[in-house]
Amino acid sequence: MNEAADSAGARRTRTTRTTRVTRVTEIDRERGVFMISVAAELAEMHPQTLRMYEARGLITPKRSPKNTRLYSQDDVERLRRIQEMTAEGGLNLAGVETVLELEDRLEKARAELAAMQERTAEMERQMATEIENAKRELRAEIVPYRAYESSKLSSPAPSAEDEGPVSIPVERRRSS
Repeated sequence: MNEAADSAGARRTRTTRTTRVTRVTEIDRERGVFMISVAAELAEMHPQTLRMYEARGLITPKRSPKNTRLYSQDDVERLRRIQEMTAEGGLNLAGVETVLELEDRLEKARAELAAMQERTAEMERQMATEIENAKRELRAEIVPYRAYESSKLSSPAPSAEDEGPVSIPVERRRSS
């Protein structure tokens, strides 16, 4: 009976599953995590090229507390973009600088435009609300045009016989 119990216990251990919980981590694309050798390999260029691009101001890696260059995922993608412009586009580094500067300016202009459009929409909503409030408040004070059609005010010039007071009916809201 011991053998049967041992084999049943062994079967239970074999059928028992362990569950592994894996934590998904969001990667910050702007955080410097790659050392120069890894970034150079990811961008498919020599580390000295990265140093040259840094000297020209094309790329600005973060620095560790010990002053080691640390490249982010965005930096690596920018390096690939530079590589593409020089190798496939035929641009020299001065041309790449100009293109990147213009792209940055365009992105800033787009962000400003989006902010202005959002502000304009908000102001339009406020204006519509204020107009509705003004209409509600002044509705009782506004005299309909029909009141003037049959009155003596519609004649071009008052005559001597029209000297009496003119009454215009006005509806007012009663406050509760």
